[in-house]
Amino acid sequence: MTYATAVEQLNSVQYLYLRQLVEPRDNSLRLVAEEAVVNRAGVASFHPELEAILKDASPIESVEGCRIFEIHWKSYAAYLVTEELVGSNSVTGYDDENYTGRILRMYTRSHFLDHLARNTGGHTDPIEHYKLVCLNNLIDVAAYAPPEVRVVTEQAEDAKSSQRLT
Repeated sequence: MTYATAVEQLNSVQYLYLRQLVEPRDNSLRLVAEEAVVNRAGVASFHPELEAILKDASPIESVEGCRIFEIHWKSYAAYLVTEELVGSNSVTGYDDENYTGRILRMYTRSHFLDHLARNTGGHTDPIEHYKLVCLNNLIDVAAYAPPEVRVVTEQAEDAKSSQRLT
């Protein structure tokens, strides 16, 4: 599968859960994320006092057939993991930021790039900014080259632990 096809598949998912973030070697970053869907057949679990409010809710979860994606940067300058509720994830973006992509965004201008320009130096190449938009987490990565993106066919054993309600 080509890089473009894998990125297109990643950007086509409705929801994504971050399952793993690891540095396989110095200054190398690998993310594993799993697709999630609104599971109308699923049983939403919540506190009894919320039962009336959430009676028609369905969980957002990874189910059989959801894809797993691996995103790997051979090297990076910086990365930031932010809890989604406090992160900058404006659907329409900010007037002073430019990006392409929906789930895996590539920024040409961003607040993160501005921060790095002010607070780092000695870069050997121009920095590129990527953001992976997941449920619960936003992962900003500053790197010198695009990541390798691939679709992993087998599902992770422990991938069923997260769920949300819609």
